[in-house]
Amino acid sequence: MNNRGFAVERDRLETAYRTACDTLSAQRRSGEPWQGELSTSALSTATASMALWLTLQARPDRTDLIPLVRSGRDWLAAHQNADGGWGDTELSFSNISTTMLAHAVLSAGSETADWQSEIGRAAAYIETNGGVDAVLSRYGRDRTFSVPILTHCALAGTADWSHVIPLPFELSCLPHRFYKAVRLPVVSYALPALIAIGLARFHARPPRNPLTRLVRSLCRKKSLRVLERIQPENGGFLEAAPLTSFVTMSLVSCGLVDHPVACRGVDFLVDSIRDDGSWPIDTNLATWVTTLSVNALADDLSEEAVEPIRDWLLQQQYRVQHPYTDADPGGWAWTDLPGGVPDADDTPGAILALLQLAGRTGERPGAELLDAIEAGLGWLLTLQNSDGGWPTFCRGWGRMPFDRSSPDISAHVLRSLEAARPYMPGLARRLDRAVERGFTFLTDCQRDDGAWVPLWFGNQNVSDDENPTYGTARVLLAWQGLRDSAEPACRGRKWLCDVQNSDGGWGGDADVSSSVEETALAVEALAGVSEARGVVERGIDWLIVQVECGTWSKTTPIGFYFARLWYFEKLYPLIFTVAALRKTRQAVIEASTE
Repeated sequence: MNNRGFAVERDRLETAYRTACDTLSAQRRSGEPWQGELSTSALSTATASMALWLTLQARPDRTDLIPLVRSGRDWLAAHQNADGGWGDTELSFSNISTTMLAHAVLSAGSETADWQSEIGRAAAYIETNGGVDAVLSRYGRDRTFSVPILTHCALAGTADWSHVIPLPFELSCLPHRFYKAVRLPVVSYALPALIAIGLARFHARPPRNPLTRLVRSLCRKKSLRVLERIQPENGGFLEAAPLTSFVTMSLVSCGLVDHPVACRGVDFLVDSIRDDGSWPIDTNLATWVTTLSVNALADDLSEEAVEPIRDWLLQQQYRVQHPYTDADPGGWAWTDLPGGVPDADDTPGAILALLQLAGRTGERPGAELLDAIEAGLGWLLTLQNSDGGWPTFCRGWGRMPFDRSSPDISAHVLRSLEAARPYMPGLARRLDRAVERGFTFLTDCQRDDGAWVPLWFGNQNVSDDENPTYGTARVLLAWQGLRDSAEPACRGRKWLCDVQNSDGGWGGDADVSSSVEETALAVEALAGVSEARGVVERGIDWLIVQVECGTWSKTTPIGFYFARLWYFEKLYPLIFTVAALRKTRQAVIEASTE
């Protein structure tokens, strides 16, 4: 059926949209937020198994850990790739980091007979792919992940301590405000690793310099107090099994198996193991997937869900200074659990979701909601970097890749600032200045070909693991409205149209196989753009076919977690598809009235 030039079959579109909305809505239990399900991680499983194995060596009475260590190792053996390596997820290509971690834990101790074949194949992969030198090269000057990997291997006996670069854990004893000035060799969220792994390296291989040795000896107890202070009550640093495992194994190796931080770390790992013996990369992204779902469903979110989700989101806002990152009150984290940290992607997502929920009543948002939004906006305004963009966690940490300003996060912030502006006359001038600086940043960081590259998402089939489709689609949403005709927006739309695959879908870049996530993101960004109508028609047809065939829930590892660790989330294809179908449905309706 042709709707005045928009060649989309309305009945198929409507049926697909209803199917998608019903499916996404059904993923939420009544009265609760969405929880989602993060991919199982070979990397998490390897590090958690190692931390528990070392704990068991130091505490043989912890017989409850024996089956957990065994099941973790068995899971790794069963999920080795054909080339002898492991990827971060079951859908990921092998990489040197995860392979070295898995090889180390399978090789640790004397209970290795059952995995000799897997150990041999992994050793061959490691030798072929460069071993220690490859790990150091992969992360460059950022020690956030290379040093923990090599520490893990040294503790297993598969690497020498001489390869483990010392971390200056004594710097953690300085006031938090000095961390940027002293230029820590790890990203802002890796302070627990700096402390624990620095202590492990100091314990195993003390520095020859007597002054350095003295300073670190004197700082040992104080740094442990810092570590204990910033540990969440459930023991999980950032709710992440790898970071918690690295901290735990490091403390155990120093003879601190009974230290409160190590004990709570073990408890977290025991509590977070899955039934099949594996661990996920993180516990959940409940706040993130809930705000994405609310914003995707918009007016089609069920009426009974509006009030409980609004109240839940308000409860998730941080109202005190965060003990870990020292962040001011006002932000939101990705999870509702104690290990979360406020960040500049979840905070705008929460603001947009709260505004969306408030709009359902047709009345002006109430005082409580406006206070929360104002606090969130204030938090975002103070986080803006000098380049006009927004980082993830902390302002001014521009030295490490995962601390710099990023276009996808900055675009998300800009959307929230502009959406909230009508309700915030007292912040109008500050918001205007921040928005102009933010769009200047987006203009400056646009690639010559018109694309934007995101920070926290990638595609393993694209050069340098980049995902310009994700980045460009997300940035274009910020340009919609009054800035539609701006030159950067036009160039971005042209690039996105030009990289559409012949089958109508999109991958992470040109000539990369189409995925539900990336196709939906591209369609959402282009729907309603008159010059992209033909492109959208082909894209939405591709998506509708996936819904009709039941393949639209197939996940793709496009997420990056911290130091470029791949993950996928089962709700991403559902959420992104709902948003794309809704946006196209709206465009078709508008086209029929032209």
